[in-house]
Amino acid sequence: MSEVSAVKAALASQRIETPSWAYGNSGTRFKVFAQAGVPRDPYEKLDDAARVQEATGVAPVVALHIPWDTVDDYAGLAAYAGERGLSLGAINANVFQDDAYKLGSVTHPDPAVRRKALDHLLACVDIMDATGSRDLKLWFADGTNYPGQDDITARQDRLAEALATVYERLGDEQRMLLEYKLFEPAFYTTDVPDWGTSYAHCLKLGPKAQVVVDTGHHAPGTNIEFIVAFLLREGKLGGFDFNSRFYADDDLMVGAADPFQLFRIMHEVVRNGGLDPATGVAFMLDQSHNIEAKIPAIIRSVMNVQEATAKALLVDAGALAAAQQAGEVLEANAVLMDAYNTDVRPLLAEVRQDMGLGPDPMAAYRATGHAERIVTERVGGEQAGWGA
Repeated sequence: MSEVSAVKAALASQRIETPSWAYGNSGTRFKVFAQAGVPRDPYEKLDDAARVQEATGVAPVVALHIPWDTVDDYAGLAAYAGERGLSLGAINANVFQDDAYKLGSVTHPDPAVRRKALDHLLACVDIMDATGSRDLKLWFADGTNYPGQDDITARQDRLAEALATVYERLGDEQRMLLEYKLFEPAFYTTDVPDWGTSYAHCLKLGPKAQVVVDTGHHAPGTNIEFIVAFLLREGKLGGFDFNSRFYADDDLMVGAADPFQLFRIMHEVVRNGGLDPATGVAFMLDQSHNIEAKIPAIIRSVMNVQEATAKALLVDAGALAAAQQAGEVLEANAVLMDAYNTDVRPLLAEVRQDMGLGPDPMAAYRATGHAERIVTERVGGEQAGWGA
């Protein structure tokens, strides 16, 4: 297989997981702006996700968020997804929107609150069983706002106990993906504030526990690609939550703030074998589309990941290794920059045409008339969303 053929094959086989909540009304914690045609239930979210898959060919998996995507029949929901060429991906637990969790969920001082949170996490594993989902994705808003508010070490003990209980409940083919966040809403201490804390807990739990890297959950200037390379080396990178940030956790479209950073991340993914399905790395979007149209924003995000991946695949690995070994600092950097500065849009258009798709996913979606139909058809009922 030629080098170009290998690159095209890798791009055609790429899989990007889209989030159910991005199809609904979502946005900032201050205000969520409703849009006409937004799905009213998880089934309509899957209808929209199918349009993204039809346009891109690389987004056949949809993550769910519980209780935002609660249904009576999860096996039926999985079957509905399958009929539309989709499968259900990560089950995202929610232990941050109940009044009981004001002082934390699994790290709360009150055992009754901790039990409530734990029961929800275990219920999410039940949903995984019903849907065939592989991943349980955990993010905790737990932390403290004031010095002395709670015992920092005791909260880590409570967290470890809850994680161990959930870990034991997982099936042989299921995983726990532990996310982290520098701050917000806990401003003094956050119980899982960084990749090191997540990694330490996952290391102790075992091989079915891995770290999720959310590209918006870091301090300014953090070298995210170093984290990615380290976790891949250790076999502990479970997946990504792709988005962009300008200041904090803005949940903007991936590649919007710093496309060069996304390229650098994908370079480390390619360099360390992370595109190989055997590694299990899940490439998920985690974004809130508040002022932009939902489906086009998701399609554009998928395209942004594709472009960064294509450029990473075009890095001349041999030339880069030779320059690094020779200590040729500028030459090594130039090899990376040559790949980054390549216009990969014609290459991706060829990949899509080879897959029987339109060369421009945005144009392909517009041509379906779906955007206009959902505005007229989805009238009445309550739009899906998470409030604010």
